[in-house]
Amino acid sequence: MSKDVTNVLIVGVGGQGVLLASEVLSETAMKAGLDVKKSEVHGMSQRGGVVSSHIKFGPKVYSPIIPYGETDILISFEQAEALRAVDWLKKGGMVATSTTRMVPPIASSGKYKYPDDPVGELKKKVERVIALDADNIALDLGNSKLVNILLLGVVSGSLPFSAELWESVIQERVKKKFVELNLKAFAKGRELAKEQFGAAV
Repeated sequence: MSKDVTNVLIVGVGGQGVLLASEVLSETAMKAGLDVKKSEVHGMSQRGGVVSSHIKFGPKVYSPIIPYGETDILISFEQAEALRAVDWLKKGGMVATSTTRMVPPIASSGKYKYPDDPVGELKKKVERVIALDADNIALDLGNSKLVNILLLGVVSGSLPFSAELWESVIQERVKKKFVELNLKAFAKGRELAKEQFGAAV
């Protein structure tokens, strides 16, 4: 794998906006002049099943699938999904996750036990973790569906793209009536990352 390639894994459950987030990130990287490949796994997304998206970008990318253990940034819209995907992360990688708790139906069958403290377990494994109550922050901003753009804002300072480039893509990709709210969510994510990581934003 080329050292010039950046690998981002986005995970969540159906209806959380994983696919829009992957489209915005991919388009931003393309507008920056980079080669981009992405791969999506929808699972049972219509039933609240797991959805994931692999995004790779750099001067030249040959495969859309991130090799196991080579993810630079893990973005998760649900805390247990972040813990489930954490072993895809490379040493020194970062995690941005919502503390949203969505217990799947399989947990009630006894075949799956929802972790007691997914974020606590994450922090034992990864040095750079930003965990925030993204659902409530999004609601405070005006719409619960802003979680995906909020979390992109969180990681944006760790990626080589200007805020203006991100914002131009958000304006293109989001329905016109929701553009202003999404730009606010993106700015809020950058602000939260700066507070927690001191990220260069």
